[in-house]
Amino acid sequence: MRIAQLMTADVVTVGPETPLKDVAEMLAARGISGAPVVDDNGILLGVVSEADILAKERRPRRQSRLARMLGYPEPVDAKAQARTAGQAMTAPARTIAADRRVDAAAAIMLDRGVNRLPVVDRDGALVGIVTRADLVRAFVHTDAEIEREIRDEVLLHELWLDPADFELSVHAGEVTIAGRVHTGDERDLLARRIRLVPGVVTVTVVEPASA
Repeated sequence: MRIAQLMTADVVTVGPETPLKDVAEMLAARGISGAPVVDDNGILLGVVSEADILAKERRPRRQSRLARMLGYPEPVDAKAQARTAGQAMTAPARTIAADRRVDAAAAIMLDRGVNRLPVVDRDGALVGIVTRADLVRAFVHTDAEIEREIRDEVLLHELWLDPADFELSVHAGEVTIAGRVHTGDERDLLARRIRLVPGVVTVTVVEPASA
């Protein structure tokens, strides 16, 4: 499954000059935790989130006694001083392309600790957004949807295998597949790729029954 099939295309955005107070009111009113910041051409500049706004309420960090004795200047927290979305936003933002697979988005979100990924085109223009909730919804695919993706996407288009050469069953997300795979490496590749299909719980690759 590709990001284009999950993402929300109608994205709430703000401009870099949007007052931070307006951003906070918008996030609260819409019940969302962040918004992409785009320029007049729709190019993504960054993301402003609840965490960026909370920096305004954080107690200023105190300089150490040694630093004061040595005459170092007081540290300046740029986010605490921010007045606009552009000043408070996190940039560059972690992004993903619409043609990437769902597992790529899951890896970025988990590895980077983010809850959402702006989706951009080759020019950096915002085309949508995908969230952790979207990925969870993808996991709730029916057995029929899982089987269809394995046959059409994994076997036919990615691994260049004829789906007719395989016996496939899916029950409660547990996949059993039988087919002519020539080596252990091919068997492992097939199992690994099927595990990346949203909704798959387990994969068992078995030899087909002899004729």
